[in-house]
Amino acid sequence: MAIATSPSTPTSFATPPPKTIGADDIVKTVSRLRSTFDSGVTRSAEWRLNQLRQLYRMMQDEESKILAAVQEDLGKCNAEGWLTETGFVQNEVKLMIENLRRWMKPRAVRSPLTVQPSKAKRYPEPLGVVLVIAPWNYPFQLAMGPLAGALAAGNTVVVKPSEVATATSAVIAELLPKYLDQGAVAVIEGGVSETTALLAQRFDHIFYTGNGAVGRIVMEAAAKHLTPVVLELGGKSPCIIDRDVNIDVAARRVAWGKFLNAGQTCVAPDYLLIHEAVKQSFLDKLASVVREFYGDDPQKSPDFARIINARHHKRLSALLDSGKAFMGGKTDVADRYIAPTVLVDVSPTSPVMQEEIFGPILPVLEFTNLDEAVRFVNERDKPLALYVFSNDADRAQTVIDSTSSGGACVNDCIVHLVPHELPFGGVGPSGMGAYHGKASFDCFTHMKSVLHKPFMLDAPLRYPPYTEDKMKWVKRLS
Repeated sequence: MAIATSPSTPTSFATPPPKTIGADDIVKTVSRLRSTFDSGVTRSAEWRLNQLRQLYRMMQDEESKILAAVQEDLGKCNAEGWLTETGFVQNEVKLMIENLRRWMKPRAVRSPLTVQPSKAKRYPEPLGVVLVIAPWNYPFQLAMGPLAGALAAGNTVVVKPSEVATATSAVIAELLPKYLDQGAVAVIEGGVSETTALLAQRFDHIFYTGNGAVGRIVMEAAAKHLTPVVLELGGKSPCIIDRDVNIDVAARRVAWGKFLNAGQTCVAPDYLLIHEAVKQSFLDKLASVVREFYGDDPQKSPDFARIINARHHKRLSALLDSGKAFMGGKTDVADRYIAPTVLVDVSPTSPVMQEEIFGPILPVLEFTNLDEAVRFVNERDKPLALYVFSNDADRAQTVIDSTSSGGACVNDCIVHLVPHELPFGGVGPSGMGAYHGKASFDCFTHMKSVLHKPFMLDAPLRYPPYTEDKMKWVKRLS
């Protein structure tokens, strides 16, 4: 699998299409995984830890192969590939290995006087057979992260990689059977027909990352079996630049967050709302930072990624007509390249403001007071992320308190995904459910409530006949 020497060299398209599998084979695969789960083998801490260690080992042993696949699909340099794909997942898996036995322990809770003597506990138990449907923008991380959580929780798993990221899909299909228990983990490659056949099966949990349109299809299919779902979707994540701000630092952080992975990030700043007093100085600094990051011609930079395919390139290119290019605007379909672009003179009703951009195009709108910016955000769907930059902590907190989003950052972008104790997920149209860190274990776990009572002290108060004296005591004790 060849890696282009630089993003300016057209990426190889020699990767074979994903292997397809028939509906009957999908039924057999799910049945095999259910038999494994029903055998009880996945419930032990030893089995779970072994799978997590093998997954960690896979990422160490096969790092170059994985990063090469990601580079072929998205043009990511190895540094960005490690930071956002293999390295990110390794940190998650390491945390799970270190804490799994503690997470698996039953959790004692208080029981009231009315049921004494007793012991009340919550038992973490696996859900069963899990389906993970991954997207193409972070094709390794967003398949392996949920997989790790599902294995830590003791489930068997079907992984459906994105057929759009063909190289990464092929590598996942090649490597997982070599390192993980084939009776408990299966990879199903393919496109719409394979996904449709998978969704027709009965799963105990479905974890989907992608867009809202497909999310609705997933949820509708899951409803037929009353299967719970986690939907990690997206939306137009706003970035508010207040009047009192450290322009130098803010511009660097916005540029990094927006143009990472060529903007193909579900929590990338989707549009800027800039206070009119600092708009020009901020944009000037932003342009300077982009030159610092990627040079005078970002197409020649080894650190700037590529659009996933020609179809998305065409979609993004059409959005460039929604405003005037303050910076960038260059495209090259043969190289799947769109320059880091900032659009000004953008109308809120223009096409670039109607859908999640998912590319290196940043529209800019201005505001005169913070209430106006908050109102603009609240008039739209709840986003997956919200960013506010301000030296005034009270004004920043006003934005956080007055808006609703899946997550948020004050004075930075994207890095709220890093702390293990901050679950990641959406709200409303941007998704439901959350994961990362212990939340990944909880996501794929059922907390079973159990009350243990001895045979001694069997109080007669709860049994008929219910006399007036009995009810007086019951009411006193309740």
